Order: sequence, then C-alpha cells, then structure tokens
Amino acid sequence: MVAVRPGDVEATLSRLDPLRPVVLLFGPDSGLVRERARAYLAKAGEGSTDPFGLVRIDGDEIAGDPGRLVDEAGTIALFGGRRVISVRAGSKNIGPAVEALLGAALSDAVVVIEAGDLKRGMGLRALCEGSPRALAIACYADSDRDLSRLIDTMTMEAGIAIERDAKAELMGLLGGDRAASRGEVAKLLLYAAGERSITGAHVRAIVGDASSLALDEIADSALAGQSAEMAGAFAKATGEGMRPDIVLGAVGRAMQSLHAMRLGIEAGGSVERAIDGARPAIHFRRKPLIEKALRSWSAARLEKALLTLDDALLAARRNAGLGPAIAERALFQLAAGARRG
Repeated sequence: MVAVRPGDVEATLSRLDPLRPVVLLFGPDSGLVRERARAYLAKAGEGSTDPFGLVRIDGDEIAGDPGRLVDEAGTIALFGGRRVISVRAGSKNIGPAVEALLGAALSDAVVVIEAGDLKRGMGLRALCEGSPRALAIACYADSDRDLSRLIDTMTMEAGIAIERDAKAELMGLLGGDRAASRGEVAKLLLYAAGERSITGAHVRAIVGDASSLALDEIADSALAGQSAEMAGAFAKATGEGMRPDIVLGAVGRAMQSLHAMRLGIEAGGSVERAIDGARPAIHFRRKPLIEKALRSWSAARLEKALLTLDDALLAARRNAGLGPAIAERALFQLAAGARRG
C-alpha cells in the first residue's frame, strides 16, 4: 500500500519514482490538488522538447473506453523522451481505465490523476493505494505550518517583509483552499508593493471577505457591551452599502454560536475551553471580545435577546427606509444588555 503520509508529501513529489508512474492526487482542497499536479507534471516534462509530450485527458472521455488510457501512456513520444499524461476525473467512473493502466507495462511514462474528495477503501482511491505502481496523495486544507511556509515563500520571492502580527492575522484569514490562499497573498503583495513591510493594516484592507470581517466586528462589539465600537463598525458597514437586515442576521448567528458555547460552560466547562473548542475556529483577534461576551451573558438571557433581535430583523425587512435606525437601536439594546450582565 502506497498512501503517502502528510509529512512525506513534499519530499515525495520533489522527485519522480520510476517504479510508481501513476500519481493520484485527491482531496477536498481542489486548489492544492491542482497546484501539486501542475508542479509534478512540470517536473515530469523537464528536458523534453516535444510539444506534444504532455497529453491532457478528461476523465469522462476514458470512462467508456478503458483501453484508451493504456494506449496513450504506451505511445512512444514523437521526439523521444518521457510521455506525460494529465487526467482530471469527472463524474464518471474511471476505475476500469486506471486498473488497466496499473496492470500494463509502461516503459517511460508518468500519469497524474486529479480527483475530488475520495472515501477511504473505495473506488479509485482504494485501487491506487493498493497498487505498488501508484502513489496516492491526499490534499487537505493547509495547516498553520503549511500556511506559514506559503506566506514566507511568497513574501521572500517578492522581496518584502511581513510583520509578525500581520502574518498571524493573515493566516487566520486563509486556509480553506490553496489556490484561494495563494491568490489572496498575491493580492496583498500587489497592494503593499513599494512598502518596507506588510502590516496588519494592509491585511485588513485587502485580504479576504471584508464584509465578513465587518460583521464580526459589529457582532463581537455588541455582544461584549462596547457600544461605541459597535456604532462605528455599523456606520462604516452601512455606509458602504451593507443592508441592515444582513447585519442583524449575522449578529443573530453569532448569538446562536455564543449560546451553544454558553450551554457548555453552564454544564461545567470553562470559558477558555469553550473558545478553544469552537468550530469553526475563532480568530485570535476576536477571542478577547468573545471571552468578555461569554462572561456577560447567560444562556437564558441570550435566548430572550435572540427573540428581540428576530423581531428587529423582521421589522427592518418590512421597513427598508427605517431599516438602519431599527437595526442600530437593536444593537444598542444588545450592547446595553451585555453591560447589565
């Protein structure tokens, strides 16, 4: 069985293994699958002068013709050298084609297969993990270590430093998809071009979903009882065109999350454990306000406040012209309730 462990992936993909000409890259992080496939295909094609040396095949095309993949891999390159084949799995079953490929005698070929999230012990994943002629590499969302390496590499290549706090803040906004993460860092580098270093202000100005960050700031400030901060964030959000009912909906979801954490605390848990165990993980910048909110509210009081917020949300939707005033009033009431707690 040749299922590559996460810690061995980079070393494994840094060199070609002639005994394992078939490489399956799969997992929920499609951007990382694509990035690793491109890098490995480029390595396999190094030194080739054959313009037709790289063959790209759609998986659905070979699902009904299992022998085609073997034929393509066994074809001698027109100008000599290695035959390199890229296969992107689609909705149809390509298991028979890959099984035939693994049983064929390939002289000088590399086949890279890109797939989505595959279940362990089933289908294409089981086939490649169980073959001595294939490598099966899972591509999951980047860990903190992976993100740190990505940021360091890209900033170093761009010749610009990044402050420690800015890097920590940036890492908290990345990680769901490698391609998206790389794109956000590239956008940040372009924005900060000419500066001596990247600061937290640069990160907050350009990276990620700015509307999401604004909604977090409004919700966290209100639930922690910080009226002035909440009012400033609310004014900025609505001034940029954000609808008041969207704001109240986001605050309601934050309250539901806070309620779940508060129930755990009242069952005997600690505030720290509730925050550390939250899913999705809470960004480090938000933790102080959320901790304050957890200490300010009980589960019962949160339930009552949620009902009041729901009434305000309905009123804001029914009266668009009064929506900003209705939402702001509800948020001030929420902040006042936090201070009373």
